[in-house]
Amino acid sequence: MSQSDSFIDEVTEEVRRDRLYRNFKRYGWIGILAVLLLVGGAAFNEWRKAQERAEAQALGDAIIAALGEEDRAARNAALDAIQTETGGARAIVGLLAAGEGGAELAPETAEQLLTLADSPDVPLVYRQIATLKAVALPDSGLSAEDKRSRLEGMAASGGVVRLLAEEQLALVDLAEGNRDAALERLRGIYESAEATAGLNRRAEQLIVALDGDIEEEPDGAADGN
Repeated sequence: MSQSDSFIDEVTEEVRRDRLYRNFKRYGWIGILAVLLLVGGAAFNEWRKAQERAEAQALGDAIIAALGEEDRAARNAALDAIQTETGGARAIVGLLAAGEGGAELAPETAEQLLTLADSPDVPLVYRQIATLKAVALPDSGLSAEDKRSRLEGMAASGGVVRLLAEEQLALVDLAEGNRDAALERLRGIYESAEATAGLNRRAEQLIVALDGDIEEEPDGAADGN
C-alpha cells in the first residue's frame, strides 16, 4: 500500500469517527430515552403486580375475617362492608354475602343480589348468576312480573344461561297456575342438548310431578346408555 493510500484511509477513518460522534451527540439521547423507558416500564410493571398481589391478599384476609363471624347476619354484614377495587371482586364478595343471608333475610338478600345484577361495572356472568339466585330465593318478596321481566332477557340468550332462565320461568308459570306453559318450557329444557345432567334431571322430575309426558330422551341421556 502506498503512502498516499494509507493517508487516505486514515483520513476516511477519521471522517467516519467524526461523523459517528456528531450523530451520537445529535441522536444519542434517543437511545438513552429508550433504555430509560424500558427500565421504567419494567419497574412500573413489577410495582403494579406487587400492588395487585397486595390487594388480592388484603381482600382474601377481609373475606376470611368476615366468614369467621359467629352468626349468619354478622357474616353477611361483614362481607357487605368489605371495600373492593374491581367489579369482579365486588361480585364475589356480594355473592358470598348473599349466601350468608338465610331464609330469615330473604328480602334483604334478594335486594343485595339485584343491586349486584344491576351494576354495569360487574362482569356479565356475575350479573347473570346474581339474577338467577335472586329470583330463585324463596320468600324474596319479588313479584312474578319482576321475576319474568328479569328472566326473559336471559332466556333470549344462548347456552346454559338460557336454560337456567327457562327453568325459573317455568316455576313462575307454575306459581301463576299456568301448568301447560310450564310443561312446554320444561320439555324444551329436557330435550336440549345444552342441558347439564343436573338441569336435565330437575326438568324430568318436574315433568313427572306435573303428570306430564316425556316425549323423547335428550341426546345427552341417549348417548350415556
